Amino acid sequence: MFASIFLIWLCLVFLVLLLKSQRPKNFPPGPPILPILGNILHLSLENPLKDFERLRNTYGNVYSLFLGTRPAVIINGMKAMKEAMVTKGTDFAGRPQDLFVNDATQRKGLILADYGSSWRDHRRFALATLRNFGLGKHSMEERIRTEIQYTVDTLEKSIGNTLNPQVMFHNAASNIICQVLFGTRYEYDDEFIKVIVQCFTENTKITNGPWTVLYDSFPIIHDLPLPFTKVLKNVETCRNLVIGLIKEHKKTRVHGEPRDFVDCYLDELNKRGDDGSSFSEERLIMYALDLHFAGTDTTSNTLLTGFLYLMTYPHIQERCQQEIDEVLEGKDQASFDDRHNMPYMQAVIHEVQRIANTVPLSVPHCTTKDTELMGYSIPRGTLIIPNLTSVLNEEGQWKFPNEFNPENFLNDQGEFVKPETFMPFSAGPRMCLGEGLARMELFLIMVTLLRKFKFIWPEDAGEPDYTPVYGVTLNPKPYRMKIQLRATQ
Repeated sequence: MFASIFLIWLCLVFLVLLLKSQRPKNFPPGPPILPILGNILHLSLENPLKDFERLRNTYGNVYSLFLGTRPAVIINGMKAMKEAMVTKGTDFAGRPQDLFVNDATQRKGLILADYGSSWRDHRRFALATLRNFGLGKHSMEERIRTEIQYTVDTLEKSIGNTLNPQVMFHNAASNIICQVLFGTRYEYDDEFIKVIVQCFTENTKITNGPWTVLYDSFPIIHDLPLPFTKVLKNVETCRNLVIGLIKEHKKTRVHGEPRDFVDCYLDELNKRGDDGSSFSEERLIMYALDLHFAGTDTTSNTLLTGFLYLMTYPHIQERCQQEIDEVLEGKDQASFDDRHNMPYMQAVIHEVQRIANTVPLSVPHCTTKDTELMGYSIPRGTLIIPNLTSVLNEEGQWKFPNEFNPENFLNDQGEFVKPETFMPFSAGPRMCLGEGLARMELFLIMVTLLRKFKFIWPEDAGEPDYTPVYGVTLNPKPYRMKIQLRATQ
């Protein structure tokens, strides 16, 4: 009797799982779905980017996968991406709230906040505050130039030798955003910056790795002592560091005279009082960490990619330096406005961003309502994965989609042009709010360093390996660079 009941129960469970793993009517196509597992076996959990491209070739630019029993739609190519992210931007502007990254951030940040009034209020506040602290103005250029001098000093100490630039670029990018957020820059051996950069570096590697994919797909493993618990510990470490900074700000700040982003947020809290809004000290903690991570990791990894290619394509480095010398002749330092007279340098920087592809799968979206995409029906709450790689390398959209070549951003007259397929910062309502800061940093750092130094691939380093390390962000494998002072200096 017991065996019969158990078999009936087992059959019912299997039937429910089977029905749950069926594609709804007019849902995007995809590979066959296994009960419980879904399409996990179709993906390399270490790095699924090639699998996404393989499935795109089979099922088209809009297809679906089941991560366990959860359906996800993968968007590929410019046409589909533009329809989803721009034309129907609000339909696709949601963020899933039940993924590992949400648990790690305690659903208190900005990047992963769901679409709604709270997200809009915080994004509006961030944009206004960043503008007030110099984004797009000369005051921000001064902050960046001040930090660049520390990078120059580091490189000058290594002239004639080699160094691994990874920590140097991470520290520089971190300090620039720290000045905006906390009004402070940190010495490169300071415990704060060492710990926070280490935590971020570890978390980016783990968060898009196999264990978090399994975490998102199979809730039953959430409480097991598996590698994803390291991320939760790192986040708690970073939270405690920021809590200490906020306490210090509360002791030293002058109401109405904000020194930085944290002061501005605390002023906003005082102004709002108990109005029932989503502004709170607890949210400020993750908000600051969100902005710090977004302002550090992508910029530093883009710089690492840029100098890897400039060393191994010396003719491109030399042409950049020739243009820099001509435009900056007689000037002590570069300004962001100089970019308008440097079409080749602009093309190189944008090509570096295209090749770096630092956030290859963007940040997960979800639909805010029942909608359509390229003729398919997408129910509300569906997980959306924008495959930015497919746009940045799309055949027919670029002159040289599969190679590093600044000509991708130059017209026949040698003028800089930016195709609409260039979207490393994503597009639409959830577009990266730090784009302006990143563009300014990349231009000023690369121009200043190329003006002063020559970067050489070491003779004993073997063949360069351009294969990136996969994670939330892509970053180059560790390498060393040889530095020489340029003859013009």
